[in-house]
Amino acid sequence: MDKTYIIAEIGINHNGDLGIAKRLIDIAAAAGCDAVKFQKRNPDICVPEEQKNKPRTWQGKEMTYLEYKYKVEFDKKEYDEIDRYCKAQNIDWSASPWDLDSIEFLRQYNLPFVKVPSAMLTNEDLLTKCVELFPKVIFSTGMSTQEEIEDAVGILRIAKDIFNKKQPIGLLHCNSSYPAPVDELNLSAIKTLQEKYSDFEIGYSGHEMLLGTTVASVLLGAKIIERHITLDRTMEGSDHSCSVTPHGLFKLVSGIRELEQAYGDGVIKVTETEKPIREKLRG
Repeated sequence: MDKTYIIAEIGINHNGDLGIAKRLIDIAAAAGCDAVKFQKRNPDICVPEEQKNKPRTWQGKEMTYLEYKYKVEFDKKEYDEIDRYCKAQNIDWSASPWDLDSIEFLRQYNLPFVKVPSAMLTNEDLLTKCVELFPKVIFSTGMSTQEEIEDAVGILRIAKDIFNKKQPIGLLHCNSSYPAPVDELNLSAIKTLQEKYSDFEIGYSGHEMLLGTTVASVLLGAKIIERHITLDRTMEGSDHSCSVTPHGLFKLVSGIRELEQAYGDGVIKVTETEKPIREKLRG
């Protein structure tokens, strides 16, 4: 079994605090993740007009929803430091752009990939621009119909041809509920996606509370794994409650790496460690 590429999704779980972001990077690197990922937005574009002035309480202060979104948004100063810090920790980093402005912002960094969030799966311009400007694109399929996934795949294939990109695109099965109910995970869809899109690299983006289901997705063929991480599930913020804690992240990564070692080639034979036991017990 090939090595699974494991992405620790920090997202906005840094709560606008670079110190928290660095602690999460430290944890992901120590656990053996391959990458950490953030989310990048231009709140003026991404927040609907009717939502911008709605009241929001954040860290004990009253503000508008638009002000809150700016509070948890990193800009160039923070991302320059994230770029430096991840290089020092020998871990990849990337981000999910939610708008074309954010794509332009992220292109200044030498990112190994960008991840298109499920919410943007129907955004043709964003999908195309990501293929044009980055070496690899990964996208999630949460809250999408089969027809919407098929349309996105078609857009991405056309963009690959136009821009002469050879690297496979990552396609992650996903349920976008936070947290996702275990009986709605539909992990067998990983096999469905493999059969339908053999030219894509199929993976899994999990939002469930469990760890074993994510490990099981690797057994079903997921080559890329993404899970949200947090310092503490009780922290203020929308994504913390369905994220993996530091202890859980170590368990998850070790479970995946153990499965990779244990998977084998399927050939039934007497193993090296069995040979002396066989000789002793069977003569």
